[in-house]
Amino acid sequence: MRIVLFCEQKYAISILSPLQTEINKSNQHTALWFVDARHIPGFPLKDEVSWTNDMQEVYDFSPEAIFVPGNIVPYYLPGVKAEIFHGYAAEKKDHWIIRRYLDMYLTQGPYFTSHFQQSALKYKDFEVVETGWTRQDWIYENLHTFDEEKQRLLKTHQKQQVVLYAPTFSASMTSLPAIKDALKQLVAEKNIVLLLKFHPLTKQDWVDEYRQLAAENEHIVWIDDHQITKYILMSDLMISDTSSALYEALLLDKPVITYKNVADKQYWLDIQDVNDLSKAFEDVQTETFKQQRQWIIDNYDPHLDGKVAERMLQAVEDYISRHGVPRERKLNVWRKYQSIKKFGKLKIKQ
Repeated sequence: MRIVLFCEQKYAISILSPLQTEINKSNQHTALWFVDARHIPGFPLKDEVSWTNDMQEVYDFSPEAIFVPGNIVPYYLPGVKAEIFHGYAAEKKDHWIIRRYLDMYLTQGPYFTSHFQQSALKYKDFEVVETGWTRQDWIYENLHTFDEEKQRLLKTHQKQQVVLYAPTFSASMTSLPAIKDALKQLVAEKNIVLLLKFHPLTKQDWVDEYRQLAAENEHIVWIDDHQITKYILMSDLMISDTSSALYEALLLDKPVITYKNVADKQYWLDIQDVNDLSKAFEDVQTETFKQQRQWIIDNYDPHLDGKVAERMLQAVEDYISRHGVPRERKLNVWRKYQSIKKFGKLKIKQ
């Protein structure tokens, strides 16, 4: 099977990599990465995988399957277009919008599966298969990979816990303008080292401001790395807002504090006043919140078995065995226009 790993944003690299790992185990598949040069000027896997930033080359590759951790994929590309998601942010309305570009939704866990199955009954032009989320495979392989690095970090700073601050980039939902002084106070009061890990789309002014904060405080560490999951594994507690990354922490049974999270129901400790951060730090590490995290584990993604990518490949193969390989996705004029506007128009071979 010829497979395209559709990498539009930098964060997608770690989402797609487990699929490449699984493909490497088999002699039955060939993978080509599409890497969007507008968002990923330097591709860290450039010497390890087959890749291109030319959409015409992707089309000429004639893929049979395309794995997409995003919302839009060019309708004119051949192949089964499979949504594998870029996170667990169920509270974001954008997560549930059906844009009609995709043939399959490979869902993370029962909560997501049930919702997309309802949409599948309505639209009748895509299928839903529960596989788990690919980063769970990477987590499975690396549960203890960074234990020594964490211990060295704690020893260097002479602290007891690692706290990760990972906010969303969205201007309407981010905690970045409000929480800086509260973070400084938390570091001063608690026996912690604080890691700052920002989304790659974060506004540069905020990046510069918090880089300076880290430069001025010996126990605050700026992380410049596309792989957030590593630092979730290393952390004892996470602070965020409405970032989908908080669910990765919950799935690893890590306490989470958010600031003005917009979810209707919260399985963590949310604060409305940044001055409550210090007290929340103590409260969230109690048994009550551990029980709530277990609900997330059971319903959002219980598939920590190292076989998510394997199930995804099998699901697409099964789809092809029943329906064949789609030549292109049938869409209305507006959706076609949106696709062409974003990714360009090609020389389509007849």
